[in-house]
Amino acid sequence: MRITQKRRLGLAMVLAMFLALFGLAPAANAAGAASAGMAFSIDSATTQPGGTVNLSMTLTNNKTYDILFVYQTINPTWLTTQRPDLKYSFTGCSLATPTGSTPCSGTGPADLGANYGATIPPGQSRTVTLTLQIAADSGCNGNIGFYSYYYTEFSDQTNVSGGPVFTPETRVLCA
Repeated sequence: MRITQKRRLGLAMVLAMFLALFGLAPAANAAGAASAGMAFSIDSATTQPGGTVNLSMTLTNNKTYDILFVYQTINPTWLTTQRPDLKYSFTGCSLATPTGSTPCSGTGPADLGANYGATIPPGQSRTVTLTLQIAADSGCNGNIGFYSYYYTEFSDQTNVSGGPVFTPETRVLCA
């Protein structure tokens, strides 16, 4: 029996949705984030129980108008939530601007938008860095990963939305 073109497309779309849902395809989503001005990085791909990792999110205004408003959420990936032995929390937050670094002013990982300190002029960036503390009694050999949705409004009354965008993962190792 021959598979029609529509069936092939449908199978490809189901596979892509499955990979995105389970956090197995972060590279494709990260590329979409870069074109919209959001980039993620971590200072270490691995840590041990009791260690910390800094997760940085940089928002760049690549338009010719000011960014007036930013809304962003960050949540653990589905695979991360399936490992109840992985214990972690966000213990710190800072905002890096062209004039220096300050503590965050937003409400934390559930709503990071206020932390970017909008207004952001054209061509400038803001970086929010969250400190991820791994509990001393955390399980090992698991990845901690997050996904994010964001929304920005510009002074020309346009907006940009993105997500889900997957952050780099941190692997918790034990010696």
